[in-house]
Amino acid sequence: MRDSVPTPPAAIVSCHLEQPLRDDAWERFDELQRSRPGGFDVIALMRPPDAAFGEDEERWLDRARTASSRAPFGLHTHWTSPTHARPTGGDPAARVRREAEWMRAQGLEPRLFCGGGWYTDDNVRRTLRELDLVDCTVRDAEPSDGVLPTTHSVGQLARAVLGPLPAYVHAYFHDYDLVDPLRRIAVIAGLRLLGRRRPQLSAP
Repeated sequence: MRDSVPTPPAAIVSCHLEQPLRDDAWERFDELQRSRPGGFDVIALMRPPDAAFGEDEERWLDRARTASSRAPFGLHTHWTSPTHARPTGGDPAARVRREAEWMRAQGLEPRLFCGGGWYTDDNVRRTLRELDLVDCTVRDAEPSDGVLPTTHSVGQLARAVLGPLPAYVHAYFHDYDLVDPLRRIAVIAGLRLLGRRRPQLSAP
């Protein structure tokens, strides 16, 4: 682990876009990203389209470019398939490099990364440093050089904003959370309350 970086009280927010071509999930995310609840930019962490599963590359690119025009943008590698995040074979680090380079070739500039299923290993971390991607895969830790840990799920945030809150908060949710009315309300309410207690941390 690299040295911790002292961080003043602040927060960032990210969304794992697991189903970026699902219209209802995208519409809810698009609305939320535009409205910036709590005053937060919502960072889109997206997995590339998977041609083997018939995903439309042009529609994906249109949505990714829209999301990246509003806030920092990142890569969220699904190692096996759109519905199976963790690796079951192959070279995880090579896939990260391939996906990051593909995004850059399309005019996108991912600046952050979160491994699907929270997976990482030494080679993945080395590749992230080489690609100059900030790693958000680490959980429940302090920020360090090149690392912005993810700390609070929807439920954890709902409980935390009404009580003691750590100085650094990285709240996250999934696009499919926004399709469920109760979870969408929880996301929006949690971010609004968080915004009263923490300013936005400037993402790299």
